[in-house]
This record gives sequence, C-alpha cells and structure tokens, in this order.
Amino acid sequence: MRTISTLCLTVLAALALPGCNTNSTEIELANFIDAHVAEVDPLSARANLTYWEAATTGKPEKWDTLKAQQLEIRRIYSDREDFAQIKAFREAGGIRDRRLARQLDKLHYGYLKNQIEPVLLQQIVELDNQIQETYNSYRATIDGEQVTMSDIYTIMTTEENVATREAAWRASKEVGNVIIKDFLRLVKLRNRAARQLGFDTFHTMIVVTGEQDVAELDKIFAELDAQTRGPFAKLKRELDAILAQGYGIAPTALRPWHYHDPFFQRTPLVYELDLDRYYKDRDIEGLAKTYFAGVALPVDDILARSDLYDREGKYPHAFSQDVDRHGNVRILCNLQDTERWMETILHELGHAVYSKYHDPAEPWMLRVPAHSFTTEAIAMLFGRLSRNAAWMQEMLDLSDAETAEIKTVSDRYLRFQQILFARWAMVMYQFEKALYADPEQDLNGLWWDMVEKYQLVNRPDGPADAGWASKLHFTTAPCYYHNYMLGELLASQLHHHIVSKVLKLDSDASLSYVGDERVGRYLRKSVLAPGALYPWNEMIARATGEPLTPKYFVEQFIK
Repeated sequence: MRTISTLCLTVLAALALPGCNTNSTEIELANFIDAHVAEVDPLSARANLTYWEAATTGKPEKWDTLKAQQLEIRRIYSDREDFAQIKAFREAGGIRDRRLARQLDKLHYGYLKNQIEPVLLQQIVELDNQIQETYNSYRATIDGEQVTMSDIYTIMTTEENVATREAAWRASKEVGNVIIKDFLRLVKLRNRAARQLGFDTFHTMIVVTGEQDVAELDKIFAELDAQTRGPFAKLKRELDAILAQGYGIAPTALRPWHYHDPFFQRTPLVYELDLDRYYKDRDIEGLAKTYFAGVALPVDDILARSDLYDREGKYPHAFSQDVDRHGNVRILCNLQDTERWMETILHELGHAVYSKYHDPAEPWMLRVPAHSFTTEAIAMLFGRLSRNAAWMQEMLDLSDAETAEIKTVSDRYLRFQQILFARWAMVMYQFEKALYADPEQDLNGLWWDMVEKYQLVNRPDGPADAGWASKLHFTTAPCYYHNYMLGELLASQLHHHIVSKVLKLDSDASLSYVGDERVGRYLRKSVLAPGALYPWNEMIARATGEPLTPKYFVEQFIK
C-alpha cells in the first residue's frame, strides 16, 4: 500500500505539473519504500504477535516460530542488492521531501547493521532466541521451592530475616549463571558481525546505527558522574545508617541483599513512611486508566488487549508493544498493589501512548518514536508520579494531613531515586561497553568493580559469579541502557516546559497533572504525533525550544 506522500509524488510526476519539484530519484525512492513496507509491515506484525504469545505463555513452540519469523525479517534487511540501492539513493542526493529523506535514513541504518553473512546472521538469531526462551521460562528456587520475580521483589522489600533476603537475592541471580556460556558466545558473534561492517565493537555499531555518538555519550556520563557523585555518597551514607540499624549490623557489613532491589536500582522504602501502604488493596490498573483518561490520553483499548497479572510461564517483568503501527498497542505487567507496580504500569503506559498516538497519516516507517530514549522519556515522565505526593492525594483521595506527611518523604524518595538511577545507569553503560571491548576479561570481577565504584555497594564475600547476566537487558536490549538515562534527562526537560510554557506556572510545587488535558494535548501534538518525522534532537528542540540538555535534570534533582 502506498503512503499518501509517495502516492502524491508519483501522481505529480506522472502529470508533469508545472512547478512540480519532484525528481526521478525521489520517485524511485518512493517506489522502493512502498515495496519494502508492503513486504515488512505484515511480517513484523506477525512476529510481534508471536513474541507476545511466547512471552505470555512461555511455550517453546512459540519461541521456535518467532526465531524463524525474525530470521525472515532480518534476511530482508541483509539483502545486499537492496542495500546497494539505498546507498545509491543517499549518494545521488536531491531528496528534498522531508518524509522521504527520513525514511531513507531509517532504511540505511536498518540495513547497515544487518549486512552480515547469512550463516552468521542465522547463528545470532537462533542463539539470541534460545537465550531469551531460557531466561523467560526459568524459575529460581528458594529452599527447593520455585519463586517468581514478583515473589523475590516482595521478599526484598518486606522481609526482615537476613538469611531469607540473601536467599532471595541469590535466587534472582541464578538465571545469569544458567545462560552465561551461551550469552558470551552471543557477545562474540555480535562482535564478529559488527567488525564485518567496519565497527570496532557491537556496542559502537548499536550506538552509531541508533543515530548517536559514543564520544558524546561518554561526555554526558562523565558530566553526570561528576554532578551526582557527592550527592549520591551523602544519600547513600544516610540510607546505609538506616538499613544497618534495622539489621543490627555496622554499615560496612551491608551487602547487596540488604537493599530492596536485586541490582539496587530502586530506592529502598525505609524512610519515615512506607509508600507501599497507600497502594495496598488499591486497583492499580483502574488508577492508571483513570489517570491517563484525565490527561486526554485514554488507554482503555490498550489495557483491554494487555496481559497484566502474574502466572506460571509468563515473562516475569514488564514491557509495552506496538504490534503493527496501526493501533494494536498493548502492555505486559505482573501487577501487585505496591508502589513499584504503580510506577511500572504508569511507565509502560507512557510507552504505549507514544505508540498509540502517532499520527496515522505519517508513513509506516515513521510511525515509531523519534528515538528509543524519547519514548523512555514519556514513560519516565509518567512513572515518576507514583511517588508524587500531589498525584497520590488526588488519585488516592488522601487528606491534606496525609499528603503533607507523604510529601516530605516522597520528595526525598524521588530525588534519591533519580540520583541512584543515574549511578546505576553508569554501571550498565560502562560495563557493557567494556564487555564488548573484551569479552575474555574477568567480567565477574569487573562487574563488582563497577558496582563498588558507582553504587558504593560492597561485593559479596567469596568468588564472584555471573549473576550480573541475570539483568535481562544484556540479552533482550543490548547496548541500550544509556537511553534510559537520556530519557530521564528529557523527562525533566519536558516537565520544565510543561510547567513553564504549557501550564504557565511559576513552580511545579504540588503539581501532579491530574485531570489536566493540556498536558496530553501538548504531548500529542509536539512529541507523539510526529513520530520519527524529525531526527531526535530536532524533535526535542521543536517541542521544548532547545536541544537535549541535562540542566533541567540537575536543577530538578541534584541542586
């Protein structure tokens, strides 16, 4: 099916209307794109549905089907004749139609990273899917009893017995040791493919084909390290004193299982108030539905397609999926009545509304976010609300006294959470870059070097194992984690613009967005609808008046 823009190009050229600026290269490119989309659109939708079925059921036959479907799609993008034609379009120049030019960019990077010899490509796809199947279906054990990740999160958040906490923490890492041999094989295969394409490592290839620059990322993370190091150390000392007192040990005796997340990427709820109590027995799904409707971003249809509650064989975490770029958007969660899962569903629905509210008139290839980190920004903008006192008051119908009590603690939690996440993102970014630079080094020891440097968490006694590989992003979203941090920066930038320019407020004190349709209307027009029409920094400048900057994140959470 032709897109509106390419159909118009062809008609205008055929009529040879006076003043028509369409040239033959643009017509050829439009026809190439039409043929490509006609082939890839149904295949990608079919593969996405298969992935959904595999993730929600854990059935091995679904993973086998997915492997074949993904390989079929990647073979399209590995076609050397097509890639030569794409390069010829780029070298010819003269593509003046903005939409055609952006689609050409997307095609170029999509094909470039798949120009791999067929045997190697098949090995990568098969091994990748094998690891994901093992990861998704694996269930750890505590004292011989199988547990889910939801069980582990509950134990690490609420359990007072240190031995049980340690057992839960170690259980969360089991799958890393199960998959490590295959995963390191996959790392080496990915590197081999990247080097065939002229990149030094797979990490560099993913960054460059994602329209980013390694040196610029290094600079951003160095700046964040300098900005957050001191504030984080202070907050961490305060937290360690509270935790140590509760466990009856010295702060120096604290180990990873004393914190409330397997990777210490979330702030433990240990201050004067436990935010989980306000979500106890609440309808987490209903709260999310009500909230998004109130900001003119209704999600009823998304939730109707979604899979929201835990069960055997199901993927243990959460994600959002745009199945077909034609409106079939859904999320997967494993909801419980806790602050963690309130944040998670708000976050995943943030991704989902980005997919749902793309302008359907835009070409299929541009009905995606401007960049993966820009959809993370929308997810984070909404996910932060689960710890926002004003939001909690309005959504949970709390009294002024309760809200005042919450605010002191929730502001502290939110600030700590953002600084903590920046430190955690540094671990992931620096470790993964080092992993692909030299997969033969002592990775287990390197992991704890990074954790101790950036998170100030003491490593366990004894030999280090491959528990780090239990972090699902190493397999399912390789070399991606820096985008979460860029998303946090952009979320703060968008928040600042909404407060100062959209809502025209002097400050964001007591701001929750609840029931304010101006928020949704602004996001739909300036961020969601354009999709990938503009390169990511141009979209950000158009939406906020300036390119991406860390200054609003620093102002909001550090200074």
